[in-house]
Amino acid sequence: MDLPKNHFKAALKSGKHQLGFWNSIGGNTVPEILAACGYDWVMVDTEHSPVEVVDILPALQAIAGYPDVSAVVRPAINDPVLIKRILDMGAQTLLIPYVQSAEEAKAAVSAMRYPPAGIRGVAGVTRASRFGKATDYVKRASEELCLLVQVETKTALDRLEEIASVDGVDGVFIGPADLSASLGYPGEPNHPDVIRQIEGAYKRLADIGVPSGVLTLNEDFARRSMELGTAFTAIGVDLAVVVDGVTALRDRFS
Repeated sequence: MDLPKNHFKAALKSGKHQLGFWNSIGGNTVPEILAACGYDWVMVDTEHSPVEVVDILPALQAIAGYPDVSAVVRPAINDPVLIKRILDMGAQTLLIPYVQSAEEAKAAVSAMRYPPAGIRGVAGVTRASRFGKATDYVKRASEELCLLVQVETKTALDRLEEIASVDGVDGVFIGPADLSASLGYPGEPNHPDVIRQIEGAYKRLADIGVPSGVLTLNEDFARRSMELGTAFTAIGVDLAVVVDGVTALRDRFS
């Protein structure tokens, strides 16, 4: 049996834009609904949500029912134990938060790879290896794994090229919310100075041939980001959609 194909990674390599949505509500129903809605990728978030590691597996299984939709998982922290567990569950694309330096990016790469190239622990019967049925999984796993690192502070932005150039980093995600706070505009991700820095980051990444991505609830900025060449753009968060929809319905009866 061959390795499961990572369509997200393949699209990054081909230059095809991918539209995504953020999943922060635990369980398998919401990620399945999001996958059914036709997005290219669904982000299962465990950093800014009550979703725990054990909740990732049913989410991955739910999304897997839609072969044209890729699951991306964000661990709570750049930690080799968390990364190992999430990879063993069959996640193929990870978004690592709060990467501040090339050294931290290299640590994430090492956690994604088996020895001798890295430090990922080897387990024989896991969902990732199709329960031991995937041919040469340990030797070939890195072929279908994709690492995205999150740049979300001024410090990281100043080191953007060195972080993005680390061998094994497949793409860089710019985090507007944390970046706005780091730049001195807390709670203002749409501040002109923040937008200027993000747009500059897109160009800097394009100049060195590294795909860029972003999450923004500002539809105008999402379209602008895509025009500027983001490779993976998330345009919504499940909780935000619920809050907005329920509030709007209530307001129509006020």
